[in-house]
Amino acid sequence: MATKTPPKGKKPAGPKPGEFPGKIVDIDVSSEMSESFLEYAYSVIYSRALPDARDGLKPVHRRILHQMAEMGLRPDKGHVKSARVVGEVMGKLHPHGDGAIYDALVRMAQSFSMRLPLIDGHGNFGSLDAGPAAMRYTEARLAQAALTMVAETDEDTVDFGANYDGQIFEPQVLPAAYPNLLVNGGSGIAVGMATNMAPHNLGEVIAATKHLIENPTATVKALMKFIPGPDFPTGGELVGLEGVREAYSTGKGSFKVRATVEISKVTTRKMGITIKELPFTIGPEKVVERIADLAKAKKIQGISDIIDLTDGQTGTNVVIELKNGFEPEAVLEQLFKLTPMEDAFAINAVALVKGRPQTLGLKELLQVFIDHRIEVVRRRSEFRKAKASGRLTLVDGLLKAIIDIDKVIKIIRASDDASIAKDALIKGFKLNDEQVTYILDMPLRRLTKMSKIELETEQKELKSTIAALNTLLKSEDAIKKQVSTELDAVAKAFATPRRTRIGAA
Repeated sequence: MATKTPPKGKKPAGPKPGEFPGKIVDIDVSSEMSESFLEYAYSVIYSRALPDARDGLKPVHRRILHQMAEMGLRPDKGHVKSARVVGEVMGKLHPHGDGAIYDALVRMAQSFSMRLPLIDGHGNFGSLDAGPAAMRYTEARLAQAALTMVAETDEDTVDFGANYDGQIFEPQVLPAAYPNLLVNGGSGIAVGMATNMAPHNLGEVIAATKHLIENPTATVKALMKFIPGPDFPTGGELVGLEGVREAYSTGKGSFKVRATVEISKVTTRKMGITIKELPFTIGPEKVVERIADLAKAKKIQGISDIIDLTDGQTGTNVVIELKNGFEPEAVLEQLFKLTPMEDAFAINAVALVKGRPQTLGLKELLQVFIDHRIEVVRRRSEFRKAKASGRLTLVDGLLKAIIDIDKVIKIIRASDDASIAKDALIKGFKLNDEQVTYILDMPLRRLTKMSKIELETEQKELKSTIAALNTLLKSEDAIKKQVSTELDAVAKAFATPRRTRIGAA
């Protein structure tokens, strides 16, 4: 079919929507590139690379934990194949490939990556020097600490949104009973921005959070009395706190972490340096290889042998045997200078706050979490109050009916249909529609066996629960106190001693 040629000097107006299907449409390349890149950048920033400041999780981690909870993979249940978890998450919530999901699952199970692991893994989940086994060989279930992240999602504590195909709903954030972003840290590279968060000690973070709840004007200096610095799962020693202070104040800062070593005799005649802990993410094989290369190139003098005794049970254990006549302290200084035994860690605390990426200092990170938990406790209390009130209404109706249960049964049997029975019961016992519907839906055998004493006891308990929830909801201070109490419970259950020592600059 021939097409009309536009008048000379005029550009052809592109087809209207629905016209000429399959035809080529002229568009402005720069405009299309700009719009497409913005959409891509938005997707990476909000849906993949950056954690939410409230629960400290990226979407993939949140979806794994939520789906495992939905699958019933709790600590008191058996492990299941990791491949099954990955398949469920990919099919229902995260259509970005099994590799990305499994990598995220593995990290949450590694005690050397997470200060408080959220996945209880069974099998080879890798080491600092080697990757994990394939997902078909490993098994997983939720760790006990993960329950504090996913608990109460069924009590209207957080908002839900449709998944990628609109078939099911998923939480937009988890209730998170502790500041997970600070405790477990995380990293991610988005478009035009990146994040890198250091892990911290759970007990210290909770103590600082409670202090900020009680003292909203607290300074970073005051908070650092509770959190003196990061606490890496692999231990080590912080070299100076200037970079840490800067990071806590501005959200950006860099500091050095040194290996933990012991100087002792390794034989009757020779001294040695034993590496017990290494900086975060540094594996012993990398260090041994680097030391061997330096010794071979004669850039470090005095090393006669290196023995790597590291294993999964005893942890890092690298013995550096020294030649006679060399001072261990002098050799050690060279090792710190020339090998990964001393490594820099840069904090870039970028996270999503109300859907927008922001760089946050220590106080801001804690405050975002506090605001989140206050909202969670308020919504949970309102949900429980509504549930208790609904049950109280039914119990009140049952108590009215039980006073003359024979009359109730007689009315039901004499009625031709449910609507007639309903009207008669409403009129005869002064019940509302909800109460009567509940009674009519109940089998008669249950109705006749109900105990008045049991119902009165339940009625009393429900009224007490509702009164306590009303008191809580009416007071912001009471909600904050409840948040602090729940933080205490988490600290009592999961807090461990600090592993990373604070050293001098």
